Amino acid sequence: MEKQWQELAEAVVSRLFVELEASGRHVHVTAQQAKVLFGHGLTPERPLSQPGQYLAKERVRIIGPKGEFRNVAVLGPERKEGQVEISLTDGRTLGIEPPIRLSGDVAGSPGITLEGEKGRVTLSQGVIAAQRHVHLTPEDAAKFGVKNGQTVRLQTYTTRPTVYGDVAVRVSPDFASYVHLDYDEANACGFRKGDLGRLLP
Repeated sequence: MEKQWQELAEAVVSRLFVELEASGRHVHVTAQQAKVLFGHGLTPERPLSQPGQYLAKERVRIIGPKGEFRNVAVLGPERKEGQVEISLTDGRTLGIEPPIRLSGDVAGSPGITLEGEKGRVTLSQGVIAAQRHVHLTPEDAAKFGVKNGQTVRLQTYTTRPTVYGDVAVRVSPDFASYVHLDYDEANACGFRKGDLGRLLP
């Protein structure tokens, strides 16, 4: 009986909630940029929650007009265009104002300098603060009644419960279902690993 109750509880949770994740500052690079920075391509260290993506062993220093961050994570695989994702608080430290965008939408965004163990790369654009978003499989999107490209609200069930608006819905069979918040947002709601959120109209 206990196992049945546990299975029922898990079914209810999976139907109502999505797990939250906090996304810290990180960098995406092209294959050519990786060779300049590190002398070789990216080396996978451990997989991330999204299928096919990984934390690389390599790290970079990101250098802005007023400040810098060392030992910044690099995520793979390599991309077609370099991109740096930071929080708005990070932007103040670096001396830049990143626009709030979805990943890949970097047109007209500020540039920055990356430094690896072998060399430097200066991006003419590519620094953004990631718009909060939820990755969903098509099955979960149907379950929650949402579609790709839609924006919803998010109720966090955290130590400081918060309702966030303007949460972008991204749907693909290549995704695993998670909400991504940056560290500013995660700290504001008191996020802890394993916390859940609920999508609202």
